[in-house]
Amino acid sequence: MNRQSRYWLLCCVIVLVSRAPCPAFAADTPPASRPNVVVILTDDMRWDALGVVQREQGSQALFPWFATPHLDRLAAEGARFANAFVTTSLCSPSRASLLSGQYAHRHQVLNNFTDYPHDLPSYPRRLQEAGYTTAYIGKWHMGEDDDRQRPGFDFWMSHRGQGNYWDNEFNINGQQRVMEGYYTTVVTQAAVDWLRGPHEQPWLLIVGHKAPHGGPIVPEPKYEHAFDTEPVARPANAGSYRAADGKPAWLEKSYPTWHGLGGPLYGQQEYGKFVRAYLGCIASVDESVGRIYQTLEECGQLDNTLLVFTSDNGFALGEHGRTDKRTAYEESLRVPLLVRYPPAVKPGTVVREMVLALDLAPSIIDFCAAAALPAADGQSWKRLLAGDATDWRTAFFYQYNYEPQFPYTPNVRAIRTDRWKYIHYPHGDGNPDRYTAELYDLDSDPLETQNLISVTAHAALLQELKDELQQLMQRHQALPDNLPLDEGIREVLPKY
Repeated sequence: MNRQSRYWLLCCVIVLVSRAPCPAFAADTPPASRPNVVVILTDDMRWDALGVVQREQGSQALFPWFATPHLDRLAAEGARFANAFVTTSLCSPSRASLLSGQYAHRHQVLNNFTDYPHDLPSYPRRLQEAGYTTAYIGKWHMGEDDDRQRPGFDFWMSHRGQGNYWDNEFNINGQQRVMEGYYTTVVTQAAVDWLRGPHEQPWLLIVGHKAPHGGPIVPEPKYEHAFDTEPVARPANAGSYRAADGKPAWLEKSYPTWHGLGGPLYGQQEYGKFVRAYLGCIASVDESVGRIYQTLEECGQLDNTLLVFTSDNGFALGEHGRTDKRTAYEESLRVPLLVRYPPAVKPGTVVREMVLALDLAPSIIDFCAAAALPAADGQSWKRLLAGDATDWRTAFFYQYNYEPQFPYTPNVRAIRTDRWKYIHYPHGDGNPDRYTAELYDLDSDPLETQNLISVTAHAALLQELKDELQQLMQRHQALPDNLPLDEGIREVLPKY
């Protein structure tokens, strides 16, 4: 019996044992030399959509009433990375970076329509080669029509493209099946069932949520009106999109589009409903984390498991007039990253260094003592958890390529340091940029409302940032920069 057939049989067995105590583990199982791994991945979840972060922000919090008790527990019992970023704020490119540790220009998943290369090295492949049992359950979203076996996984339960919030069709190890119910609940139950199955080797489980992805955002019924009485104020920088205020002209043009606050998807009158729906989806995810937590505890594997929670990218809830990701603004770049593993992570740790989506693959490989990914652009943050930040990065570069199917954001190239951010918008034809570039002092202007690009006193600094951006792109083999042509911002509906 080959490996795929064996795990199809296993998924059938799991259904029978899912309500029983975990058969393969005793409650007093001693710590393993190699940890099990659970990675929980959300879609479009911004860094501050956590109760712990809202409380930390005090009077600056957007929704201080929002609670995520299970995610807060994960942060309290493990580590929270306060400065975790993506290098392309778009679902498919970022998901490929999480798996491979590579920038988008290297793995070539440059948009949401490109399949993940099945021969591309990844951390699941490395763990599989090292003897791990591997499973992927939920949203994959690299390619719109691909639901083949996910490379590097013995068991998979996934689907084509975005999937639906309700009654989604899944490919379960080659067998198509419509799973009735709300997406978050369905994949959570499948994950719990898989965890309760027999496992003779250390294992990796990735749980991919659809929530809180929009177009539209659909919370489950119990959260549809749960926050109706809670106040929702627009962000202080919601009006920071006008060219007259120093912003690039494309941003104002995008305001009435599909990805703008004044557009048809989340119109101005619907702002409160939009935010409450977004948070309602995350509340369901928080419950899902609690169920996985409980299952690991019941199986005696909680403290043997490297438990990671993160998102593929952030999301703007009206900041700079945007209701999307893709840009190099903080709301788009920053994501939650929580890690729990008692043998190596002190409870309540907060890491302030800048970590990237590119770092997840090398980090998990490091924890599991698997073979390294020689072509990875990221680096392991395992040592940061031990307090060793020697020679850690102080800057990174960001890339996004214009999509004609979603003509609401230009090409973006940016550099972010601990304090400064420089953003520019190359047209793709080799000529000078058409749009005003941006320079922000993140210490004094964390909301990125004061564009300093024309301030003479910052001319030398600006040149240093431009030079460093080129150096980073050269180091990561991003030059020459193969840019698509920017065809302009247009008020049309997207082409899926």
